[in-house]
Amino acid sequence: MSRKRDPLEQFEASIGYAFADRSLLELALTHVSAASGARARLESYQRLEFLGDHVLGLAVSAMLYRAFPDADEGELSQRLADLVRKESCAEVAQEWQVGPHMRLGPGEVQTGGRRKAAILANICESVIGAVFLDGGYAAAETFIERHWSKRMLSPVVPVRDPKSALQEWAQARGLPPPAYRVVERVGPDHSPRFTIAVELPGLPAVEGGGSSKRLAEQSAAEEFLVRQGVISRMPTDA
Repeated sequence: MSRKRDPLEQFEASIGYAFADRSLLELALTHVSAASGARARLESYQRLEFLGDHVLGLAVSAMLYRAFPDADEGELSQRLADLVRKESCAEVAQEWQVGPHMRLGPGEVQTGGRRKAAILANICESVIGAVFLDGGYAAAETFIERHWSKRMLSPVVPVRDPKSALQEWAQARGLPPPAYRVVERVGPDHSPRFTIAVELPGLPAVEGGGSSKRLAEQSAAEEFLVRQGVISRMPTDA
């Protein structure tokens, strides 16, 4: 009679990596809602998520550098932002079928935590961090290549949310989130026009305009990405 594999062993098979230190995997799957006490955040996946986010960015950057020798910095940056964004990480976690293996508190389970994109993305990064600590950078790089190679060769999806794209671009370079400030507000109350500047340390500010603060911020973020060569100017809807 064959031995029935335990759930974590099944998960290891689905991700293609067997941990020498299983406690790292257990921690990577533990949401803060499942921990308790003053050390709850330290006993959840949050620190591993932080580590995995940076390991993922480095490994994917190296993959892109090798795979696209004719791409300039702008194209590489756009591809990187697309590959390491939270939505992409959540998709990878779904492919791993991580949901049943998550360790969530009762409240998080009741609100559909096993299907939440944010939690899926975080656990994807925390698993990468766990692989890095367990097997070193070479193991983590091989792991990431296995799960990101096909995505890397797919066409880049046009950026539809410049603010999110700019934040991901900044994060990939170790910069703080972009800061937005109102430069000018003109026009009557029923038809205002805003000019907003977006700023990042060490780079010149860029301005954008719109009929609301939200639209002006999106415009400024788009102009920033265009200036840095990350994207081409987004087409306007007909």
